Amino acid sequence: MAKAKSAPTCGCPVTAFQKMISGKYKLRIVWDLKEGPRRYGEIRTGLLRGLDGSSEIAPRVLSRELKALTESGLIDRKDYGVVPPKVEYRLTRKGKSFVPVIAAIRNWGTRHLAQAGPDEPLAGMAAE
Repeated sequence: MAKAKSAPTCGCPVTAFQKMISGKYKLRIVWDLKEGPRRYGEIRTGLLRGLDGSSEIAPRVLSRELKALTESGLIDRKDYGVVPPKVEYRLTRKGKSFVPVIAAIRNWGTRHLAQAGPDEPLAGMAAE
């Protein structure tokens, strides 16, 4: 009985994973942090790279995404306690183990989305 009570509330690992990384920017934040610790402004700048015509990320949205990633254990927040504020974000061990998953998604996208036309983003998948 003790095992049943200690089991996660979500029985499906795919659903749990989806909930953990849901959000427009979380995957990209983790991907950018693979290179090492980053400050808030550096993360924000990284999210704006390569997005012609897109609006800037609102500070509130970025803060919310960073907080959620911290709570999920994928990233760690280090506050240096100085003025002006200096805060760095870095991947945890759990976050580092997630980088190959994102790399696989990126590789899949490179292979399959390049084949697609602008109106059919997943064209070419039916052949698989």
